[in-house]
Amino acid sequence: MESAAKTPKSLTLPSTTRITLWLLDIGLNLIMRKDGTVNRGLLKLVPLTPPSSEPINGVKTYDVVVDPTRKLWFRVFVPTQYTVEDLPVMVFCHGSGYIVASADTQLYDDFCRKFARELHVIVVSVDYRLAPEHRHPAQHEDGLDVLKFLDVEENRSKWLPGNANISKCFIAGDSAGGNMAHHVAVRASQFNFQQLQVVGLVSIQPFFGGEERIGSEIRLNGTAPVLTLKQTDWFWNAFLPLGEPYNRDHPVVNVSGRYAVDISKMDLPPTIVVVAGFDILRDWQIRYYEWLKKSGKEVYLVDYPNMFHGFNLLPELPESDQLILEVKDFIHNVLNKVFTALIRNLKQMTLSVPLL
Repeated sequence: MESAAKTPKSLTLPSTTRITLWLLDIGLNLIMRKDGTVNRGLLKLVPLTPPSSEPINGVKTYDVVVDPTRKLWFRVFVPTQYTVEDLPVMVFCHGSGYIVASADTQLYDDFCRKFARELHVIVVSVDYRLAPEHRHPAQHEDGLDVLKFLDVEENRSKWLPGNANISKCFIAGDSAGGNMAHHVAVRASQFNFQQLQVVGLVSIQPFFGGEERIGSEIRLNGTAPVLTLKQTDWFWNAFLPLGEPYNRDHPVVNVSGRYAVDISKMDLPPTIVVVAGFDILRDWQIRYYEWLKKSGKEVYLVDYPNMFHGFNLLPELPESDQLILEVKDFIHNVLNKVFTALIRNLKQMTLSVPLL
C-alpha cells in the first residue's frame, strides 16, 4: 500500500477510454464560461440515474432531503446481499471541480453503487451546493451538516437501514470530493457527535493546489488526458470566497502551505491517499500525504503510475477494480484496529471494577 512508483514516459490507454476522455474534456470546456459562470443549460444533457427501490447490480437506492431551502440531499446506496450483518457507513463526496456533477449523475451513481456492493458498506452520497453560485465554505458546511443529520437518532432510524453502524463511519471523495472529504473530516474532529464516529478517510486523487507551479503541473500540463492548469485555475477562482487575500494559497486549497491549519493535535482518522502518474495534481497530493505523516497522522499512499485523474470512474480499466481492492483492505484494517481498541478498553474497564 505504501508506494510511489516510477511514472512511465507515456500513457497507455484503450482507444474507447481515450475517446471518452476527449469528449469529457470538450464538454468541460464548453460549460466553463469566460466570465466565470457555468453553462448550466448544457449540463441538462448529462445522464442522470433515478433512485431504484428494486436492486440494480445488488444495490438499491433512495434519496433523502436534509434541507429543502438549500436543496441539500443525499442518495443512500444499500447492498441487498448483506441484510443482517453490521455495515459501516461511507459518506461520499463527488468530484468535478466543485462546479458540476451531483449524487445522481450516472458516473457517480455507478461508482457509489460499486463501492456499496464491493466494499460491503452503506454509501451516503452527498449532493452539496455547487460553485460559483455557492462559494466556499458552503460545500464543507453541507458535508458536515449531513454528518450531523445522520447523528440524530430520529433521522437515522427513519432513513438508514437497521444494520447501518454510524460508529464506523468513513468519509470518502475523489478529486474536489477528496478535498472536501479532508476538510469535512477536520470539521468533524472538532464536533461532539452523540453516536457517529469518523474512523477513516478515503482520499482519491484529492484536488489541492497553490500559487506555486510544481513538478507534475509543469511536466504534465497539456499532455495529461484530464485537467489543465487553465481548468484548475478556473475551478479555484469559481470556488474561493470573493475578497479573500490568499488566492490559491488559501488553506482550503494549499492545505500544507504557509497558511496551513495545524492539525497535529486534531483527532483525524487514518487516511488512504490515492495518486496517479499522469495526474497534474499528483505532486500536490503527495505533499498532502507527506504533510499528514509529518503531522503525526496514520496515512497510506497508493500509486497508479499508468493512470490519470478520474480513472476510478471508468469501470473498463482494471486499475479501477484494483482501487476497490485497495480501499477494501484499508477499511478492513481500520475496522480491525477499531475492534482491537474496543476489546482493550473493555478489558481495562473490567479490571478497574472492584471485586465484591
